[in-house]
Amino acid sequence: MASRFARLTTSVPQLTRSYAASAQSIKAPITLFGLDGRYATALYVAAARENALDTVEKDLKQFQSFAAKDKQVASFLENPTLSRKEKKDSIASLLAKSGKVHNLTKNFFETLAENGRLPESAKVIDSFGELMSAHRNELSLVVTSAKALDKATLNKVAEALQKSQLAEGKKLLVSNKVKPDILGGLLVELGDKSIDLTVSSKLAKLNKLVSDAV
Repeated sequence: MASRFARLTTSVPQLTRSYAASAQSIKAPITLFGLDGRYATALYVAAARENALDTVEKDLKQFQSFAAKDKQVASFLENPTLSRKEKKDSIASLLAKSGKVHNLTKNFFETLAENGRLPESAKVIDSFGELMSAHRNELSLVVTSAKALDKATLNKVAEALQKSQLAEGKKLLVSNKVKPDILGGLLVELGDKSIDLTVSSKLAKLNKLVSDAV
């Protein structure tokens, strides 16, 4: 993997050297696949070697928030008509506007620009977030309901799952997603596992039983 990433980042020696030097001693907490996974893993390993994981994570979240608020930034990242050189020259000024960033973060975005991968920025940032959650032994818990749940109800769901084997002893990051078309009940997503207790799901099963019986 080191050689594969090295081929992608020959234009940014610092990030490449950081990854290559640390590849044998530092490993990512989980294995991610795809191009975004490779970039995120390379950045994670390089940042871990420099004890800059939290700083780089903050940089990426800051840039993501900046891009979400400014449509022109999002348009720039996606623009296929700009040359790689133009994107590399422009990304530095954008990073400066989003706030002071670590050199690894700067070199990382320059790498994406040089390799024509800036449109993948959001995916890479999300993948880096997955690595950081795994690093902190966290597990995402998304509870989907027809109406917003109060904090007490959400806590009860989280507490019940925290005690179960499904939580794998990890710290749960709880969020509530509202989706009226489930009609009622809950859809619980814990990491890559899901428990469907929604009314819409039960009605779908009932309708299938009725149609199969006719």
